[in-house]
Amino acid sequence: MKTRLPRLIPLAAAAALALSLPTIDAAAAPAARAENAFLSQADAAARAARVSNVAYQLDFVLSGAPTFSGTTTLRFDLNDASTPLTVDLDKATIKSLTVNGKAVAPQYNGWFITLPAASLAKGRNTVVVAYERPHSTNGEGLHRMVDPVDGRVYTYSHFEPAAAHQMFAVFDQPDLKATYQLNVVAPADWEVISSTREANVAPCTEGRRWTFPTTKKLSPYNFSMHAGPYKKWEDNSGKYPMRLFARQSVASQIHPDEWFKYTKAGLSFFDEYFGIPYQFGKYDQVLVPDFLYGAMENAGAITFAERGFMYKAEMTAEQRARLAGVIMHEMAHQWFGDLVTMQWWNGLWLNESFASFMGTLATAEATEFKDAWRAFYSQGKQAAYEQDSRSTTHPIEVPVPSTQNAFDNIDAITYSKGASTLVQLRHLLGEDVFRKGVHDYLVKYQYRNAKLDDFIGSLGQAAHRDLSGWTREWLYQPGVNTIAAEYSCRAGKIAAFHLKQSAPSAFPTLREQRVQVAALRLNGDAYRVDRTVAITYKGADTAVPGMVGASCPDLVYPNYDDWGYVKVQLDGRSFDSARQHLAGVPDPLLRAMLWQGLWDGVREAKLPLNDFISTVLANAPQEKDYTLLGDVLGKVAASKHTLDQIDPGATYNRQATRQLADMAWKGVQAAKGDDNFQRRWFTTYIGLASERADLDRLAGLLDGREKVDGLAINQDLRWAIVQRLNRFDYPGANALIDAEQARDKSDSGQAAALAATVARPDPAVKRQWLDTLFDLQTKLPFSKLRTAMGSLYPSEQGRLAEQTADQRLAKLPELDKAAGPVYMRAYGPSLIPGGCTADDVKRLQAASDKLTDLSAGTRRALLDTLQESQRCVAIRQAMTAR
Repeated sequence: MKTRLPRLIPLAAAAALALSLPTIDAAAAPAARAENAFLSQADAAARAARVSNVAYQLDFVLSGAPTFSGTTTLRFDLNDASTPLTVDLDKATIKSLTVNGKAVAPQYNGWFITLPAASLAKGRNTVVVAYERPHSTNGEGLHRMVDPVDGRVYTYSHFEPAAAHQMFAVFDQPDLKATYQLNVVAPADWEVISSTREANVAPCTEGRRWTFPTTKKLSPYNFSMHAGPYKKWEDNSGKYPMRLFARQSVASQIHPDEWFKYTKAGLSFFDEYFGIPYQFGKYDQVLVPDFLYGAMENAGAITFAERGFMYKAEMTAEQRARLAGVIMHEMAHQWFGDLVTMQWWNGLWLNESFASFMGTLATAEATEFKDAWRAFYSQGKQAAYEQDSRSTTHPIEVPVPSTQNAFDNIDAITYSKGASTLVQLRHLLGEDVFRKGVHDYLVKYQYRNAKLDDFIGSLGQAAHRDLSGWTREWLYQPGVNTIAAEYSCRAGKIAAFHLKQSAPSAFPTLREQRVQVAALRLNGDAYRVDRTVAITYKGADTAVPGMVGASCPDLVYPNYDDWGYVKVQLDGRSFDSARQHLAGVPDPLLRAMLWQGLWDGVREAKLPLNDFISTVLANAPQEKDYTLLGDVLGKVAASKHTLDQIDPGATYNRQATRQLADMAWKGVQAAKGDDNFQRRWFTTYIGLASERADLDRLAGLLDGREKVDGLAINQDLRWAIVQRLNRFDYPGANALIDAEQARDKSDSGQAAALAATVARPDPAVKRQWLDTLFDLQTKLPFSKLRTAMGSLYPSEQGRLAEQTADQRLAKLPELDKAAGPVYMRAYGPSLIPGGCTADDVKRLQAASDKLTDLSAGTRRALLDTLQESQRCVAIRQAMTAR
């Protein structure tokens, strides 16, 4: 998605060119395409109805300069040549345009070229566009970055959802799949990576000329090109050749053996699971800087954000698990997304949901991380529950009027709720039936585009079942349901047992799904599972006869093993029992679900935060499961954030923070000899340090005056300490930023230094950076702006944030109109001013009532901030009412 910037063709010249074109009979012509940067679904459908059999020849000259030149040769069949046709090309300077061998004056508005009907022919057409264009610096199109360490230039492409036309002239819509033949002239020391492996590399005057064979049919957003002096690693030990690329200056931070191990395992797993071999011949993975997202599934040439997968120390188990999971997610897309692609952007959720589901499945079954589904429950699924509980939730499948809206709903609903519905659908249909339906779908629609009905139809045929009702309930209705167990006992046995399903009044749909219900009994301080029953429930009340006759339980959990996508409300007996004996739950997944139930109680203002913190202090130090400890400590960080929002200086809040910090420091000391646990506890300790004694300790660890047995303060931890010290204006902290930059000259070091700088509690610093963020003509790359947004107002700096709160709200409509979706997706969640007082809520409510014409994404961010502020006020009241 693009920012609307000044056009590169002078307006007078554009007008003169337009006068040279033949006129169109408006009465006979369809409505003209809107003159803006986006493509509507209606215009895309009209174009797809006319165009077919598309092929691109792409020629680029790359020098490392801020601009590049290209020539697109576009061939296609046209079934109706009576009206003009548009070709997408963004912010280029067109050097020449020929249509079917004849030079044509470009009718070009900076966003797309309009080809006159008189130049087109029914049947085969050839269009050749020669142009120049600046490299992008916002992570879309053909992005360029200069490495601050060695001055080398790196480029990479990113096209999702619709940014291929920021690199070449194209029908930039997913349902016009095409082949691509690529030729690139680049400096002699550069590598060029694309969807196919290069067929020839030959010296030329400008360096080397790379020639690539023609690809199989791909949607434009699945094609890619990456070029620069990348370091290359290769592994040919598997069925498919594998390569890994990264910048030279960060090569020492890459662990290629880990990458190749998980990649090889994943390709074997997916080949076998889908029953269709991997289609793109070779498997390249490229780590790139300034990336907007986590990774991107370009066919045969997957890109990964450096910030998520490079470490200046040995990877922890959590970091390896994340690497494996993202590799598997993007690999699943090679079948589901690249081989078979959605027809329009309303189907993007299915790509992401399926990849999230299959990526987790592959991680659990093909790697050492057998607890991948537990990690999914604690991370992705909880984000989905939270999103789905907001007033701004939305169905999984939503209309997408234009490419401007393609990413409006790319969130936890898209990824994790969608994946969760697939998990429970697999339970409902059976694993073998589900797998057969997926195989049949991929076979039937390979190299084509498909819609949701096609996917559901394949599953329904495999199951011999009509899934239209399931589809309506789960995919077209928003909201999350809640289930609770209602039971009675007589003579020590369960006499009656029912599942009660409820829904919020705003989203009243009751759904059908299959879950497991578990009854547990205490044996001393430890639980044992007494009985489990699988049941398909629907409606408000479902009897569970399989539970009748079991011993009267101490704890009932109605979504055991997490089959269902549903919130759980524990009955009173189970809730009290879980709080008292949490450490006695032997199953780590159930333990995680009970922890989550307590945290949900805090979020819903039913359990005072004070009581939750007491439970943490009593139980967290006993937690020996690494994944679950990370989940619990994440809730500790969230508790600290809430305490800061309420009032970081309040007596109880300071006492609670002190107790939590002491707990974390004892955890660091007790974990000596286990690097994974020790680093997990220490990272938590840094995030809790706010009293002078803790900050003194961090400063001592930074300069070597203090030591902890077994703990190495690596460069990543050093930056975390520097940032924490600056947040609290520790004496000399500002000078530490410059000293640390002298140690670490990398771009990640620059980003860490920027985060430390803007986080300082200095009104002048805040003003300077806020002015920079408001200046949409700034030359700073977007990656730096995004870092500044996320670091400007830490939770404990509420008074400083209040000084600019009204201005940030007043500026919101102007920014929303001018800055574009990429910018606003970062700005909204970071800089719309929230808070934890009635006045904060009142201000946001007034803004919500007034600012009704914001873009969908920005308005959602505003409403979410309002709801979170209301929630914080309720949590505050629950604490004080105790």
